Amino acid sequence: MVQELRVAAYAVCVRDDQILLARWVAGDGVKQWTLPGGGMDHGEDLLDTVVREVEEETGHLVEATRLLGVDTIRRRWSRRFGAAADWQGVRIVYECRLTGGELRNEIGGSTDLAAWFPLDEVAGLDRVELVDTGLALWRERPPLGRLVRNG
Repeated sequence: MVQELRVAAYAVCVRDDQILLARWVAGDGVKQWTLPGGGMDHGEDLLDTVVREVEEETGHLVEATRLLGVDTIRRRWSRRFGAAADWQGVRIVYECRLTGGELRNEIGGSTDLAAWFPLDEVAGLDRVELVDTGLALWRERPPLGRLVRNG
């Protein structure tokens, strides 16, 4: 079984009771809202990763103001030619504040839209679970940066 590891940094940007989200386009064409952010390039600092990814996906310039936490996910799936993959994602979530730029959509990337949403409307969006994880980290601010999950 092939083992794959992806390290990524994401931003929780809340301003005036609204959160900045990007709409992710999956390989199968499914579109869901997510936190702006993405994979760390080899040799890149995580803070540089979150700043770069937010600008790429939303047009906004940000600075990280707080490490909210680290979340991991694990998925298994079949790859081409019958090989199986055991994939793990390590997601570092930062609280960020805007420092400049203007809202725009990404072109030619993994997202196609960027938008601000009122916090009380997020539950009604078609979104990936990372949005809920990021908001829970932002609200709860667990001392060890890890959410306690039931079950």
